[in-house]
Amino acid sequence: MSAPIKPGDACPSLTLLMSDETSMRIPASNGRGIVLFFYPKDNTPGCTTESKAFSALLGDFQEKGYDVVGISRDSIASHRKFIEKQDLRIPLASDEDGSVCEAFGVWVEKKMYGKTFMGIERSTFLVDPEGIVTDVWRKVRVKGHAEAVLERLNA
Repeated sequence: MSAPIKPGDACPSLTLLMSDETSMRIPASNGRGIVLFFYPKDNTPGCTTESKAFSALLGDFQEKGYDVVGISRDSIASHRKFIEKQDLRIPLASDEDGSVCEAFGVWVEKKMYGKTFMGIERSTFLVDPEGIVTDVWRKVRVKGHAEAVLERLNA
């Protein structure tokens, strides 16, 4: 497992496979920042709420010069269904092999109902236009989170 990324670190240089079957390089070289939010699973209650919240605020993030991408280990097909079913406006990236989760240190041991397993720790990374991680949210509570990330940009 990789060491968790913290504010001040350079964003790992990676290629994301997007839900529209294109690829996106991070950090971006287009002069824009990016909000990367990692979530456990498509079409689950918390992940749906979080994705809808970021979708609703997408225009506000874009006005601030930031793009938003959701990342999980679900397949491209799963992402497409999720986007269509929930009418999401944000793009989703598929990390089926777990390399992006590893690079950001969000693939962690979790415990639920007395069982231990590996999974994605719900986390968000704010990366400025220069490719530096400026803010990190770990063990995110969904309610109000997208708004808190936007508020950080407004501060």
